Amino acid sequence: MIIKVLLTVIFLAVLIGVGVYSRKQARTVEGFVLGGRAVGPWLTAFAFGTSYFSAVVFVGYAGQFGWKYGLSASWIGVGNAVIGSLLAWILLGRRTKLMTQHIESRTMPDFFGTRYHSEWLRVTASIIVFVFLIPYTAGVYKGISTLFEMGFGIPYEYCVIIMAILTAIYVILGGYKATAMNDFVQGVIMLVGIVVVIAAVLNSKGGFSVAFEKMASLPSDTDASVNGGFASLFGPDPWNLLGVVVLTSLGTWGLPQMVGKFYSITDEQAIHRGTVISTIFAFVVAGGCYFLGGFGRLFGTPPTLPNGRLDFDSIVPSMLVTLPDILIALVVLLVLSASMSTLASLVLTSSSTMTLDLIYRDKKSAPGEVAEGTIDDIVSEKIERRKVVVMRVLIMFFIAISLLIALNPPTFIAQMMGISWGALAGAFLAPFMLGLYWRGVTTASVWACFVWGVGLTVINMLIGNPINPINCGAIAMVGGFVVVAFVSLFTKKMPAKEVENIFECYKK
Repeated sequence: MIIKVLLTVIFLAVLIGVGVYSRKQARTVEGFVLGGRAVGPWLTAFAFGTSYFSAVVFVGYAGQFGWKYGLSASWIGVGNAVIGSLLAWILLGRRTKLMTQHIESRTMPDFFGTRYHSEWLRVTASIIVFVFLIPYTAGVYKGISTLFEMGFGIPYEYCVIIMAILTAIYVILGGYKATAMNDFVQGVIMLVGIVVVIAAVLNSKGGFSVAFEKMASLPSDTDASVNGGFASLFGPDPWNLLGVVVLTSLGTWGLPQMVGKFYSITDEQAIHRGTVISTIFAFVVAGGCYFLGGFGRLFGTPPTLPNGRLDFDSIVPSMLVTLPDILIALVVLLVLSASMSTLASLVLTSSSTMTLDLIYRDKKSAPGEVAEGTIDDIVSEKIERRKVVVMRVLIMFFIAISLLIALNPPTFIAQMMGISWGALAGAFLAPFMLGLYWRGVTTASVWACFVWGVGLTVINMLIGNPINPINCGAIAMVGGFVVVAFVSLFTKKMPAKEVENIFECYKK
């Protein structure tokens, strides 16, 4: 216990110390939200990866989908690395950086408002962000606190509250630069931790070959006479596995807390280096998490909840509880690192969106036109500081709401993330990505996609989830491209000169 407490205290002291160190760079809106648009490739790549993977993945997804799909769950990690990281950086990195800087966009709702010349799009997008990041944040709290309770024996409620307070401190102090620097520290812990934990867990079952043979001998859930499905290449349920791959991989392309990382990176050369770093990080961390979860059935059947369902969120903690104390301490730091980085990204994204896109909506010239001055030239230093204060207050407000949900979570971690990612990426992914490439996207098609993504997710939830929230989210994302393309063909186009001015940034 002394070792666990000591390591955790040192870790938390470093996080808060970085927040204090970065506070001078967080006095302006540009510094607080984007780190001055001068964050290097290593910090950006690790910020992308640590925001991507949290306790939601390590505890919730790895446990639930490892149980359902066995070792084939590792395909989710591969998809996260190739689609969610590599292709995201290749297809979105450069274009997002150039266009958002050209149109002076600081948030994703700001992008929609300026790119499609509609203030109401900006307002609506900011409300969607604020509402649907809450269940995701609550899921992160639940995952980290479940494992923290296992490692320290502290009641779940106290764990949730402590994590909320600590996250708030360093984000409020240092803004994006503090979160990026801490993400790098946390990312290193995650890389080392996942490798050590996998080795220790497999060793407890006699090594990889013995554990694999045990998995191959397990009978199917649907037919007890059939063995080997949980050790096969595509597992016992490949179609539902594909839905999880799509949701968790393609979803990053339309999530404001993920895409926002491209706003702040220094230059195009940094994007090339960041692509390689981020992809390797995802292969190790995501691939390792799902590979580990695939052996969950070797550690016994999880307990049953009052509603009769298995408690999937207890699977990974049950795999780790028998490890030596020093390794449990490493696990706690691993999940703490993954989760606090994600929490920091979520609360910063939500607070900046509410402040800049709802409370202080700066009037801009039409996209591409020469304004009388930049936002920072026009708005006084006093107003700039007031915006930062408002963002800090909203960080506390957002954390408080998420905390209330986390103290009484309505469903499994995986389902909370499915609802959040489905609504956000279902609404944003297609109009954001197509808006970077296609001049023909219309304002009406963006509205249609907002209705499609949020409507499908909410209606499915209200009628009792006849479509699994994971699959529903995947359908919302892919279907959004059809909605935007179809509606754009039959609705009024934006002025050609205005669109050309927006795309002028790619010719420089």
